[in-house]
Amino acid sequence: MKRTLLSLFLASTLLTAHADEGMWMLTDLQKQNEVAMTELGLLIPIHEVYNPDGISLKDAVVHFGRGCTGEVISAEGLVLTNHHCGYGSIQQLSSVEHDYLTDGFWAMSREEELPCKGLTITYIDQIMDVTDYVEQQLQIDEDPHGTNYLSPKYLSKVCDRFLSEQGLVLEDGHTAELKAFYGGNRYYLFLKTTYSDIRMVGAPPSSIGKFGADTDNWMWTRHTGDFSLFRIYADRDGKPAKYSADNVPLKVKKHLTISLSGYKKEDFTFVMGFPGRNWRYMISDEVEERMETTNFMRHHVRDARQRVLMEQMLKDDAVRIHYASKYASSANYWKNAIGMNEGLVRLRVLDTKRKQQEELLERGRQTGDSSYQQAFNQIRHIVTQRRSALYHQQAIQEALVTALDFMAIPSTAALTKALKEKDKAKIAEETEKLKKAADRYFASIPHPEVERLVGKEMMRTYMQYIPREERIGICQVIESRFKGDSDKFIDACFDYSIFGSRENFDKFIAKPKLYKLNSDWMVLFKYSITDGLMKTAITMSQYNKSYNAAHKTWVRGMMELKQSKGQPIYPDANSTLRLTYGTVQPYSPADGIDYEYYTTLKGVMEKEDPDNWEFVVPEKLKQLYRTKNYGRYALPNGEMPVNFIVNTDNTGGNSGSPVFNAKGQLIGTGFDRNYEGLTGDIAFRPSSQRAICVDIRYTLFIIEKYAGAKHIIDELTIE
Repeated sequence: MKRTLLSLFLASTLLTAHADEGMWMLTDLQKQNEVAMTELGLLIPIHEVYNPDGISLKDAVVHFGRGCTGEVISAEGLVLTNHHCGYGSIQQLSSVEHDYLTDGFWAMSREEELPCKGLTITYIDQIMDVTDYVEQQLQIDEDPHGTNYLSPKYLSKVCDRFLSEQGLVLEDGHTAELKAFYGGNRYYLFLKTTYSDIRMVGAPPSSIGKFGADTDNWMWTRHTGDFSLFRIYADRDGKPAKYSADNVPLKVKKHLTISLSGYKKEDFTFVMGFPGRNWRYMISDEVEERMETTNFMRHHVRDARQRVLMEQMLKDDAVRIHYASKYASSANYWKNAIGMNEGLVRLRVLDTKRKQQEELLERGRQTGDSSYQQAFNQIRHIVTQRRSALYHQQAIQEALVTALDFMAIPSTAALTKALKEKDKAKIAEETEKLKKAADRYFASIPHPEVERLVGKEMMRTYMQYIPREERIGICQVIESRFKGDSDKFIDACFDYSIFGSRENFDKFIAKPKLYKLNSDWMVLFKYSITDGLMKTAITMSQYNKSYNAAHKTWVRGMMELKQSKGQPIYPDANSTLRLTYGTVQPYSPADGIDYEYYTTLKGVMEKEDPDNWEFVVPEKLKQLYRTKNYGRYALPNGEMPVNFIVNTDNTGGNSGSPVFNAKGQLIGTGFDRNYEGLTGDIAFRPSSQRAICVDIRYTLFIIEKYAGAKHIIDELTIE
């Protein structure tokens, strides 16, 4: 019955889908979206966008790293993504002597391209709807009424079973992933190829790639050249391989054509990428929970940490380079949490949610189906019961896990066990292992004085928000041994722990003693954090099983309700390849305020502030502006375009996504959303939500005119 309803829905939405809402599965485009996209302006057949039996635009869109999107723009594996997506690699390759964050980087030959440790780029080779197969497996599962329908571990077993039955054998570098959609009402299997020899080709200085920094983040208008370039390398047979000097640039099967024709208001656009997470099927109680737990902690805890870090980063270039990527990552969703909460209140999203849920409950009453009311009641009850545990879990995660790099100390469990058993051979073996682990740890914490300051601020913040009787166990020690002074406790960690300094560790490891491990402050601190996380996780898990079942029923109901009204339906984002489409559109966020749909280099100059690191403009860029040396990348009126906005349905993970025109040509790269649209993760508002994009002409202008890297331009296909 559920499968029939879903099929009927997909057919019924052919002509009624809203152009500006939806993160659509590529497999459904022809059946569900082609007519609407064509009516809105698409000029190519849908099989050129996605073709399960041939090459299409989809084959030039890649998953960049673990949380961004990239697009292949040359026949030799050149990948374009955002500057902030490549930021971690740029930071990792930087030093005080070679500060690529500040100065930028441009490889003037293939030999100069820099290997990026740990960076991967993944292609999606095939997408398969395996709903029927998974449901058959669930029926014969040993626990058919359990929650295996959402279990990654269980779905991995089902995936392996499916591959075996189909005779599919995965070679090195190839993987398969089975994921649940629509709360477990539908399933897709993704076959992937992952390349691990990725090299940095080019990145503008942060004064271009990160122009506006925290102040402009999530804001329109923007003037940021948020792009970077990398290249995929493979072995000589084109297969994935670890880094080797013998590897060669990948000869790709598809790369994008770039258009210099630009865009105008209401031009059709579409975006492909890997949106991370959104929660469009939350009930109002869940939205309130999100505001008061996750968003609250992200706002206040990260704010406290970032103040400490920024003060130290501005004092010392080595500190700035080391913490640059971590700070940027933290600040990104710090501001997102603030903007989302503000928007949810301003746009009365809770009222909208209440209206939507009442519609479904009324439909259930009219049809005599009580399952929706039961699911709704169950979700509300669970939210009430788990709130305290979730609040504490978020406090621990934000203040004591994410924020404290020094809590990545190596495990001492094996050496502790060997010392207890007085096994000399084992003690010697585990001592050597701990030495190697300690070498990696101390290399990762080059600024312990900064870690000490952050640790003090985070402990004060954690204790501010969590009542004394609910805090993790180490806080009792702080009360009894340190008279409640958490600063003194953090000092004790760095002064006396074996991981507090290299000197302390070397002294311990020369003569390891059991009592020292059992009383080590950092070790005890880490155990206490782990224990706190475990306790909150156990409490949460007691409710999650019931929640998952109720949520599945609720999502099914919302699907049926929207179907009856001719409205579109699509699964929540879950880091899988999606397409969203719309038009180039200005917007008006408030009375008397009208925003244009594009910005120019003039705006960069207007924002310049040489005394504020966020708004420094490189001298060469100012020279190019003064002389209007824009080449073929200028607008007809002689201005240099920088950013533009479209009303497509984007979220985190779409960073770096290609923005296509009606012909399927690349016109830009998505990199952000506007502040007024941050509520879109929960409720999409087409009147106010915009995706912010780097104009491809600005990208090419920076590469050619600013960097002088004409050889990169020469390998592109430009029309």
